[in-house]
Amino acid sequence: TPERYLKEMLDSILDQTYGNWEVCIADGSPRGQDVEKVLKKYAQKDSRIRYEILGGNRGISGNTNAALAMAKGEYVILADHDDTIPPQAFYEVAKAINKHPDCDVLYSDEDKLDMDGKALFDPHFKPDFNPDLLTSVNYICHLFVVKKELLDQVGGFRQEFDGAQDYDFIFRCVEHAGAEKIHHIPKILYHWRCHEDSTSENPESKLYAFDAGQRAVQAHYDRIGVKVEVSKGEFLGLYRTKFLRDYDPLISIIIPNKDHIDDLKRCIDSIEAKSTYTNYEYIIVENNSEEKETFAYYEQLEAVNPKVHVVYYKGHFNYSAINNFGVQYAKGEYFLLLNNDTEIINDDCLEELLGYCTREDVGAVGARLYYEDDTIQHAGVVIGFGGIAGHCFVQQKRGFTGYCHRIICAQDYSAVTAACMMVKREAFEKVGGLSEELQVAFNDIDFCMKLRQAGYLIVYNPYAELYHYESKSRGLEDTPEKVARFNQEIATFEKRWPDILKNGDPFYNPNLTLDSQDFSLKRL
Repeated sequence: TPERYLKEMLDSILDQTYGNWEVCIADGSPRGQDVEKVLKKYAQKDSRIRYEILGGNRGISGNTNAALAMAKGEYVILADHDDTIPPQAFYEVAKAINKHPDCDVLYSDEDKLDMDGKALFDPHFKPDFNPDLLTSVNYICHLFVVKKELLDQVGGFRQEFDGAQDYDFIFRCVEHAGAEKIHHIPKILYHWRCHEDSTSENPESKLYAFDAGQRAVQAHYDRIGVKVEVSKGEFLGLYRTKFLRDYDPLISIIIPNKDHIDDLKRCIDSIEAKSTYTNYEYIIVENNSEEKETFAYYEQLEAVNPKVHVVYYKGHFNYSAINNFGVQYAKGEYFLLLNNDTEIINDDCLEELLGYCTREDVGAVGARLYYEDDTIQHAGVVIGFGGIAGHCFVQQKRGFTGYCHRIICAQDYSAVTAACMMVKREAFEKVGGLSEELQVAFNDIDFCMKLRQAGYLIVYNPYAELYHYESKSRGLEDTPEKVARFNQEIATFEKRWPDILKNGDPFYNPNLTLDSQDFSLKRL
């Protein structure tokens, strides 16, 4: 450790406004180095600083375990030897523990510190606990706090995961704690120094760490009994999960339609031509088409494709009622709510949606959708965007990965769009389907909120990609009647879900703006 960095870390702890702490340092430096002189000086200056000279390097896990063995506190904070901690950090942790005395795990937001220790940059404002984001990337990282009692239960760091030993440790802690005992402090309480050999700035400096990270994610799934195959993602430090299934369940693809048979044909043709998953049926819900060519196309479809079933909903347009009606005719274990103006891009699109949906804790899964011009139409939904709810990263160019790579990470959100949403039958029926008083707007968001209330996760899977040619069939909210209905549906949503609108979306962050959908910083 460069002496200057070590001193800056220790000074940042001495500067803490909260005083009830101890520092436990295990020094694995080779004998003859001057680190011990620095530690001795600081220990003499403040009795709360304790250290042990190991006499040799036991590796990052062995060294850290030696430090953990010294700990006497009720909670343990992990800190690297070359980073710094802002002076209010311990106070904020203690404050959170007092407010949430049952919490076993806490974590905060973080940013980066340049080599000179003068500039802070790349703030990472994180969501509340997000298990599927954690399997995509170690977003928790710093500041990480764990109850000592839990630490003793799960055991310390494991040498076989060196390089990603903290990732493995975090997984074991959150598995034991359970989501309700994990608390996120949405404040920057850690400055992660970036220098030439730091994985935070130069990931290729420690390629072995990313192999260890992949194994840490795989080990997590193995422990919780979910069959998966974990691989590396698009960038180092990102991971991709493919779920392994024992059989191919029937998927009922529910497509509302009124005329616009060119759209419907493109939608179905893309599935027929590309999808490697074949056990599905179509339930096309016809709603008041006026063109004779539409009905001729239905007849042709049913004649040549035994998977197609056209059912007739006679009422006025009500998106919720139409889908609920279509589901009555569906035979599948899973429903894919799909707009007629979509087109699948990747051949494993249905398998990607199904993979997450087969998990017991997942209610619905959404996809990455693009406009015709290859900009993002949907990459998850945040409650609060536009006053009620909105899509993330709208109109960002295809290939752009978004804030902290969020566009390309599988993760949990409060909602996803029903333009392409897979939902398990059991979950659909448990919450009573879509709410029919929400005829056009926010019915899919409300549906996801009902699933969340019932204890299910809503997953955004970026590896299911489609084009969405966006509401060609129904036109704009351009009449007084439509505007009045839209406003009524806003009022209905606000009445149903006041808490999240007041307190903020747990899968977003209060430091990020609601004025745009690009995850930029809130203006003060």
